[in-house]
Amino acid sequence: MKDKIIKLLKKYTIVLVLIGLICLFGLIKPVFFSWKNFTNILIQQSYVIIAAIGLSFVMISGGMDLSIGYQMSLVGVITTISMMWYNIPIFLCIFIGLVTGIILGLINGLAAVKLKVHPLIITLGTMTIFQGASYIISNSNPIYGLPDSFKFIGQGFVGPIPFCVILAAIVALVASFILNKTYFGRYIYAIGGNEEAAHLAGVNTKRVKLYVFMICGGFVALSAIILVARAGSATSATGPGTEFTCMTAAVLGGISFKGGSGKIWGVITGVLILGVLSTGMQIIGLGTYPQYIAKGIVLLAAVGFDNYQKTARVSKEDKKQLENS
Repeated sequence: MKDKIIKLLKKYTIVLVLIGLICLFGLIKPVFFSWKNFTNILIQQSYVIIAAIGLSFVMISGGMDLSIGYQMSLVGVITTISMMWYNIPIFLCIFIGLVTGIILGLINGLAAVKLKVHPLIITLGTMTIFQGASYIISNSNPIYGLPDSFKFIGQGFVGPIPFCVILAAIVALVASFILNKTYFGRYIYAIGGNEEAAHLAGVNTKRVKLYVFMICGGFVALSAIILVARAGSATSATGPGTEFTCMTAAVLGGISFKGGSGKIWGVITGVLILGVLSTGMQIIGLGTYPQYIAKGIVLLAAVGFDNYQKTARVSKEDKKQLENS
């Protein structure tokens, strides 16, 4: 019984951390417990949740995508320019934005597979390409005056629930289904756990990696559209920096840098922890720069904890092998 309790506590430590932070900030500033504040946190983090879920697909497969910030920048610029400069119907502009994101993910996937270089290096290069493309297309100018029907995506409500939160929930459900209930999801975990073994078992690892990056690009594009719609404007500076927040949330939520493990609910919890931390620090009067320090400390702690778990697991397996022999 004691072992089961300890196992449950280890599994849901991140949830306890989230609850602890909410209680802490609520005790310091009771206004933190208001429904309006919780709604604001969900609205602010909805696009991060979607982008982090997209990145999680890549990380679970053993890869990394540092370019998602400028993917968001490029998708946001292309979507809004199509709408405002060329008067293309809104639904087509959204479609163009989503397709753009999938194509950017395909570019990353093809480069990683064909060049046989770790995606970390590949996406470090494509990040600067997407950055340059975004500023060239926008001519470094902001795009204002987006129509209300488009802004509804980021600002609208369906009853008491923000529309962007509904979109984030749908994405989370779809992603969980793919990872947990399909063969494709099992292949993703298998490749992240041991790519060579997955290949020998008959998995087309190159194709799976390609699809993983395309899925990531599609989710990141949706995230960009929500962010732009919420802001009511777009610039080439909209999006960059999100990649590090998503990476921190993913690792904090149990997605390993080495791949092969992690759950969507953990990623969402990780994003909410960062959101609660950021909002709580603002409410108690701490500015933006202390928040950067806090996020950096959280990332280092998450990476350290991930490494500790991996080391402990390997040591336990080695011990079992010695006992069996």
